[in-house]
Amino acid sequence: MPPATPEIPAAIPSIVDGRPVETTASATTIPCISPADEIVLTELHEADAGTVDAAVAAARRAFDHGRWPRMGVAERQHILMQIRQTIVDHADELAYLECIDAGLPLKSVTAMHVPRAAMNFSFFAEVIGQEAGETYTQTEPYLSYVTREPAGVGALLGPWNMSLGLCTMKIASCIAFGNTCVVKPSEYTPLSMHRLVELIHETDLPPGVVNLVNGRGQVTGSALTNHADIDRISFTGSTETGALIMAGSGAQLTPVAFELGGKSANIIADTANLDRALDGALFGIFNGNGQQCLAGSRILVQRSIADAFMAKFVERCRNIRVGDPLHPDTEIGPLCYEAHLNKVLSYVDIARAEGGELLTGGKRHADFDRGFYMEPTAVLASDNQTRVCQDEIFGPFAAFLIFDDIDEAISIANETRFGLVAYIWSEHMPTIMKASREIRAGTIWVNTPMTRELRAPFGGYQLSGIGRDSATDCMNFFTEAKTTTIPLADFTMQQFGRGD
Repeated sequence: MPPATPEIPAAIPSIVDGRPVETTASATTIPCISPADEIVLTELHEADAGTVDAAVAAARRAFDHGRWPRMGVAERQHILMQIRQTIVDHADELAYLECIDAGLPLKSVTAMHVPRAAMNFSFFAEVIGQEAGETYTQTEPYLSYVTREPAGVGALLGPWNMSLGLCTMKIASCIAFGNTCVVKPSEYTPLSMHRLVELIHETDLPPGVVNLVNGRGQVTGSALTNHADIDRISFTGSTETGALIMAGSGAQLTPVAFELGGKSANIIADTANLDRALDGALFGIFNGNGQQCLAGSRILVQRSIADAFMAKFVERCRNIRVGDPLHPDTEIGPLCYEAHLNKVLSYVDIARAEGGELLTGGKRHADFDRGFYMEPTAVLASDNQTRVCQDEIFGPFAAFLIFDDIDEAISIANETRFGLVAYIWSEHMPTIMKASREIRAGTIWVNTPMTRELRAPFGGYQLSGIGRDSATDCMNFFTEAKTTTIPLADFTMQQFGRGD
């Protein structure tokens, strides 16, 4: 636990132009409930259309008339590194707020989420320092050169399962190239991002560059993504919400970048190092309390090793330490909110109705009188077409399938509406290369659980998203390319109207 427990504000307002927004008595308030013990931590003041309009207007002023888009790269880099250092200096506070808000184990937030948040700003500070231009001289007698200019105002909508890590990826990649933004974190997990935006404004970042609005998707999110002054929309969340955003933004032809749902295959071949594959399969589904779009939620095991592998998996599941997310020994904390817990648990009955076999778990955890705790759960599915293998359950819920050869495994892996990531565990290089070539997913992880290389594209096929995140992809999304063509010598032009 952090040396001193940070103070939780009595209310979470929006932040516009660097200042908290005063809330009227008629404003909608939303209780922020601790998933660990169900107490009300604070209340969220929902941003209505008027508040969203004020936030977008502040971002637009900062873009159209402010210093940020006109700063030299070195000055922008300096401020991005100030933000990075601020996150490092307040790491314990931010980790604590993320932990109590989302129910994520503190040790995971401390080890992965907060360092990732800090790295996002240093990474994009480096990216803009290495950005190269383009010139073309092939069409004589012209020189054409390409410059990139910031796109404008970004609407950045983050999820509740990794608020710090993913919201900061959006902020850093947006503002690094000279844009301004309005950020909307999830209404379920507002604490860490509210504090971070406060801290950001203790640096030299000009007011209006980063604005924060809070509220539900159908109220605050809709007002933001449908706003006429938004130039880019970046969203991470469910496929269903992404479709709604895209439908609304289409009227404005606003470019979008979406990281959406997943139902990723985790293929365990009989040529794998089975001890490492077991560790990877457990981490792949239970890390982050199982609430990750890139979770390896469909575990495909080759028939010759299936019984032994599943038996070991179940044994390990029963030893997983479920508990208070602040406790250093906790491996799985509570799910984020009660309605989501009930949704995840409902798939146990769905699995049984579909002919599946419950291998372990399947109930609300009996050791806790309060809190949204669930037993780590695994089922052996009867078929890949069942709902437990096709729906994104988004919890500590693994579905096993058995295959005979790698061709069948690849076929099963591709029988899904999603295509975010896939995992392959094998020591046989032809098997690895075949799986990598033929599985339709944006990222293939070989003999490793989830990891991110920020320089490489990350995103999904099909209903898993639109666009990619990487140094180059983010630059292309958050900038407009401009071509300037200049003649290097005199040339003959057609002369209209001379009458010769």
